[in-house]
Amino acid sequence: MKQTSKATDPRVSPATSLGTAAGPPSRRHGRSRRLGLLAAAALPVGFLLFFFAWPVVAILLRGLGEGGLAETLFDVRTWRIVGFTLGQAAAATLVAVLAGLPLAYLLSRLDVPGRGLIRVLVTVPFVLPTVVVGIAFRALLGDGSLVAIVLANAFFNVAVVVRTVGGLWSHLDRRAEDAARALGASRLRAFTSVTLPALRPALGSAAAVVFLFCSTSFGVVLVLGGARFRTLETEIYLRTVQLLDLPGAAALSLIQLAAVVAALAVGAAARRRRETALRLRPAADTLRRPRGGDWLVVGAALSVLIGLLIPVVTLVIRSLSTSEGFGFAGYRALAGEPADGVLAVSALDAAMNSLRAATDATMLAMVFGVLASIVLARTRRRGLAQLLDGLLMLPLGVSAVTVGFGYLITLGSLPDELRGSSVLVPFVQALVITPLVIRMLLPVLRAVDERLRQAAASLGASPWRVWREVDLPMAARSLIASAAFGFVVALGEFGATSFLVRAETMTLPVAVARLISRPGELNTMTAYAACTLLILVTAAMVAIVERIRIAGGPNALGEF
Repeated sequence: MKQTSKATDPRVSPATSLGTAAGPPSRRHGRSRRLGLLAAAALPVGFLLFFFAWPVVAILLRGLGEGGLAETLFDVRTWRIVGFTLGQAAAATLVAVLAGLPLAYLLSRLDVPGRGLIRVLVTVPFVLPTVVVGIAFRALLGDGSLVAIVLANAFFNVAVVVRTVGGLWSHLDRRAEDAARALGASRLRAFTSVTLPALRPALGSAAAVVFLFCSTSFGVVLVLGGARFRTLETEIYLRTVQLLDLPGAAALSLIQLAAVVAALAVGAAARRRRETALRLRPAADTLRRPRGGDWLVVGAALSVLIGLLIPVVTLVIRSLSTSEGFGFAGYRALAGEPADGVLAVSALDAAMNSLRAATDATMLAMVFGVLASIVLARTRRRGLAQLLDGLLMLPLGVSAVTVGFGYLITLGSLPDELRGSSVLVPFVQALVITPLVIRMLLPVLRAVDERLRQAAASLGASPWRVWREVDLPMAARSLIASAAFGFVVALGEFGATSFLVRAETMTLPVAVARLISRPGELNTMTAYAACTLLILVTAAMVAIVERIRIAGGPNALGEF
């Protein structure tokens, strides 16, 4: 009766009152909506084409040219490097999975005090600059060690296992496992026959991602491997910067791209299976206080947590250790003039360069990431949305060194003013963190009830006002968290930045790598002090993100 009275009201058209009905106003609204989404998609897609597709395609063409792929494939050294890259990545993946499982169980299934702090401590290694992780393990185990490389890569990626596996584990129904125990199965058999098969898709997805990160690890291998151990990533850097063998480096980039695509395909297949094969329950329903054998898992998880803290604590202690005892020489040197001409700027100036570049990169990534998330959330064609989502995630899978090398190849086509400018550094850092912004923001925007937007639009609100009044209040926490997370990742970006920075615009991670590679106690202590500052900033940002997540509930933020 209510709709009938509105339909007969000459002041209100039926299409406007119902919002989705067919008719000229609705068609105009649909056309305006499509044009708006197209305009919003143009900026991030253009950014992706210019700053990612162009350099990567340039590498593909260079690698397929003379002296490239054909000669590299028949060089026995290539396959030795490929074998070492895959071997160390497989070993690090195994260690990360084994170390991450107890922590995933602790954080997803047990109601224990301090879970928020534990989650922060587990996440910090993942967002530390890779060069800092390498230096931390160098301070602990020395350099030139395969064990140090494997442990450092595992240390860096334990958080991926905990987040990915724990995310599914926290929603698994306990009743199947409890039924197996009631029928006489031991705790181990109930886990291997009931829980483990259910977790297998998440384990496969996490292992694929960790393997991908370990096989493209740059800073860790560069610091710890020295001249003895080389992966594809460090070999590309060596051939580009020192040997000037650009065709060979491009061919190695092609081989690495093939491995990356394979790993991403395995991860995507595992994710699809996870999304369709299980019945899940709210996370709050699966938590319980530890009892019986749970305490063994708690002990194992805390042992892993202590293992994650040891390299960090060692680095902090070494930053205060001098040949004459404890002191702050390294921290005083951060603000002083560079010693022995190692750097063209002081470490403090390098830190300011890092802050400026990370701030600019975060603002760029927020613009591109927010626009892309809006388009993905509102695109009704599922296949088109999945295709666009996959394209926007590609920079996350391609190694930063490959992208940085691509920039070197394409820089010659840019104007002189841009070729030598520091403007490129924020853009390449934005390329790395934009997928992270999308991953954290998109689930929240997709959860907004479309009827709220339709109701606001039917009342005459413009698209901008609909976003401001409906979407923004619900996505505000995710916006702040993704900005903080993106800032800290940009602050530590090393692989691509090392190709683009100039001496006077050097960032702190690049300066740290330069300092640690030179002899002299003061250089080493300055590098350790700079790493400690980066760790403190990283930990503070992760704590802020975790605080926002807890305040907003378990579904307030998307996955990283």
